[in-house]
Amino acid sequence: MTQVIWIIAAVLVTFTAGYVGYSRYLTRFVELDEEAETPAHKYEDGQEYVPSKKPVLLGHHYSSIAGGAPIVGPITAGAIWGWVPALLWIALGNPLMGAVHDFVSLSGSLRHEGKSIGYMIGEYVGESGKNMLLWFAFLTIMLVVAVFALVVAIVFHAYPQVVTASTIYILLALVFGVYLYQFNGPFIPGTIVFVVGVFAAVWVGLQYPLALFAGDYPAGTIVLLSGDGSVMPGAAALEAVGGGNTAGWIPFVLVYAAIASALPVWVLLQPRDYLSSFLLYTGVGGATVAIVVGTFLGTSSEPLVIDSTIGAFEGFWGVEAAGYAPLFPLLFITIACGTISGFHSLVSSGTTAKQLDNETDARLIGYGGMLGEGLLAAVALSTLAVWGAPDVAGGIGAALPNFASGGGIILTSFGIPQTVGAVFMALVLCSFLLTSTDTAVRLGRYMMEEIVGTPAGRTDTGLNLDPRSIARGRYTNPIVQIVPAYLLVVSGQWVVLWQLFGGANQLLAALALLTATVWLANWDDNKQLVSTGVPMAIMVTITVLGLLILVFYENLYLNLLQGEAGSLEAMISSGVQMVLGLVLVGLALALVRLGYNNIQTVRRSPDRPAAEPGDD
Repeated sequence: MTQVIWIIAAVLVTFTAGYVGYSRYLTRFVELDEEAETPAHKYEDGQEYVPSKKPVLLGHHYSSIAGGAPIVGPITAGAIWGWVPALLWIALGNPLMGAVHDFVSLSGSLRHEGKSIGYMIGEYVGESGKNMLLWFAFLTIMLVVAVFALVVAIVFHAYPQVVTASTIYILLALVFGVYLYQFNGPFIPGTIVFVVGVFAAVWVGLQYPLALFAGDYPAGTIVLLSGDGSVMPGAAALEAVGGGNTAGWIPFVLVYAAIASALPVWVLLQPRDYLSSFLLYTGVGGATVAIVVGTFLGTSSEPLVIDSTIGAFEGFWGVEAAGYAPLFPLLFITIACGTISGFHSLVSSGTTAKQLDNETDARLIGYGGMLGEGLLAAVALSTLAVWGAPDVAGGIGAALPNFASGGGIILTSFGIPQTVGAVFMALVLCSFLLTSTDTAVRLGRYMMEEIVGTPAGRTDTGLNLDPRSIARGRYTNPIVQIVPAYLLVVSGQWVVLWQLFGGANQLLAALALLTATVWLANWDDNKQLVSTGVPMAIMVTITVLGLLILVFYENLYLNLLQGEAGSLEAMISSGVQMVLGLVLVGLALALVRLGYNNIQTVRRSPDRPAAEPGDD
């Protein structure tokens, strides 16, 4: 039987070649200058623009971009179409498309005062293009917040030990932020002490698990509230993934995200992401090394080979249980963040660009950070291979336990008990998700600040009666985001939410690559546009086709014409999905047209100055 180590070996080879060769070329191509003043220094305000040490910012960036999608996507895709197609898309697509996407989004933002990709596109195609992209990004952010809050709640229910551990490491991060920025404590000794504290939190979580409502939990779990939580909004709809307990954790996660997004970055975001990065590096790196050790020394509890339930290639249409699932284009949308993700462009051009201390740090943080997420996707695919195929129709609820259970088997290579390893991998997953959730809320505020207008380096509390101030306010904008996100999750259509998130996210990646291509074309008519233009064209094609399948086949044909929707609520949901899908496609094609026209004009008239925002 095929050994799992070949999955890891394949991505390490292509990722190493990409970082050593292609990223160095891209660094010269966009002319990064270590002597240039970055937005973090130019607009330093102690709130959003804060120059950060490279390892601290790498920890924040990696923690923010890596969420549940690079775990759910590869596991689901591998189960439907086989592990070989999934592996090839991760190993080749990540260094040639995803890492390029993240790198140019970060580099472009550096040259545009730390502004978002929406602002960047507005510089060249006009105010209408800017607003279209910003609204598209803001709506996508709300889907991201809803999906990530849901997934965190599912993990909290499945592994109550993670609730305790996550709470402790957030408290440790708050103390670490004060230690570093208020008391100027020594960096390395502080890192050692607080990192040890984070790993100690895992042990505390194992001893004192926490749950909101009664359920089937490990012995010794502390249940905080009486009853089974059936009175919670959305409990019935979420019955398959935890019911009342899961529904109860969702508002906790959303309120946490709102509060965390309003705090200055040095209070929680930077120190927490830096500390959790050690947990994440240990989880991803430890699982990678464990596969090598277990393979060559045979120390794992089970042979690290690809389970017989996982085919190398299940055919173009995939396994029968998945229904109508053509490999092209659905494989590429399903894997999503493991290879390329539009959400990363918002992180790169949002929080990260405002904290970059040196332009040349963008190579490691932008390009290298995405390779790290690709390695996470490869580890997720490996957990599927070891544990066996989940229920492909189970979506999130089937994929997440697979990651923890398969990861627990892999970590037995180090002599770690499988139950302990599974909890640790669940905590790793939750660390990714928590950081991504509150970063997403913060990014949503940045989007709205640019939509309604806010001078660079200035923030607004929103605590007045001015509608524009409320919309962009540090304390009020998070409410604008988390309330709709909560309603989306508890509406009973949480499975649909994942599909909409995937389509919007991948389409946003295409638009971010379009933005980079337009920027490069306007910068210098001698700049080649292949590195960003070809991935952009591929992603537009894949995503538009995928959304059209969702709109016309799954919803119009199956749900409405064939009557599979079943209920009035499901029919309404299908109608909403169709409208949203067509709106996403229409916005994307309109922006592609604007971008293409701008590139054509610039290339025909090289001396023409770039358009200013509003020149439409």
